[in-house]
Amino acid sequence: MTPNGPYHHGSRAVQDLVGVRETADHMGRAIGEGIRPVAAAFLEVQPMLVIGGADQAGAVWASLLTGDPGFVRATGPRQVSIAGGPRRADPLTQVLARENTPVGTIALDPRTRRRLRLNGRSRPTPRGLAIETDRVFANCPKYIQRRELPPGGGIPGRPAAPRHGVKLTGDQREFIADADTFFLATVHAEGADASHRGGNPGFVQVSSPYEVSWRDYPGNSMFLSLGNLAADPRAGLLFLDWVTGLTLQLTGTARTEHGDDGSRAVHFTLTEAVQTFGASRWCWSPPEYSPANPR
Repeated sequence: MTPNGPYHHGSRAVQDLVGVRETADHMGRAIGEGIRPVAAAFLEVQPMLVIGGADQAGAVWASLLTGDPGFVRATGPRQVSIAGGPRRADPLTQVLARENTPVGTIALDPRTRRRLRLNGRSRPTPRGLAIETDRVFANCPKYIQRRELPPGGGIPGRPAAPRHGVKLTGDQREFIADADTFFLATVHAEGADASHRGGNPGFVQVSSPYEVSWRDYPGNSMFLSLGNLAADPRAGLLFLDWVTGLTLQLTGTARTEHGDDGSRAVHFTLTEAVQTFGASRWCWSPPEYSPANPR
């Protein structure tokens, strides 16, 4: 927390620019340090968790963790334990082996269109990771596509070796253009954050092998992610193939363009891409698109 409550100067600047400081103050009261029983119960049935942070070189990434429900558990009023951790070749693996690493996480359940964000500091444990939380809060179900996890929906085999690149291939550009969901990792002076972005296929546009952009749809008026980008442009994007388990992780920088009509667009510039086949162990059903998605 800061003298501005849960907001730093970047979020305050965006809130004032858009004219939603009073709404943001009201919504910010939902941000706490502790994990309530309803949040703990939600975590225990999740088969996936997205974690965001900066690697040893300072590049920001969003990474996917998966496991049997129960692999993420609240083990104290302000502690989350994660069985296992990122893949050995994941960009965040080395930094997560350190004590006191700033991280942001989001547990998103497509089955119920619920999501929970938990930010704090991580440390390695014999079984995986533990996170001491300093910000815990839920978000509304807007823009979350409903998906089911059929019985026996696991994907056999182990993840393939990741493929690295400094520009998007043609297949990767098509994959992003067809996406209805991605996760966004950002950082600020006090920590890190992971959030969700969703829409109908085509809501993410790829203008070149190095440039990705999307409209910023109306949300909770906190402007945590855009506030982070206003203070520090580093960002990480995670795209997931919900059927095959493929992940595409992008790192680079992002800036927000504010239109005269009140619209906002975020423009992301790529510095590195990592594609991994079979990174997720789950095969989800086709999506039922959120009724909140703009046409």
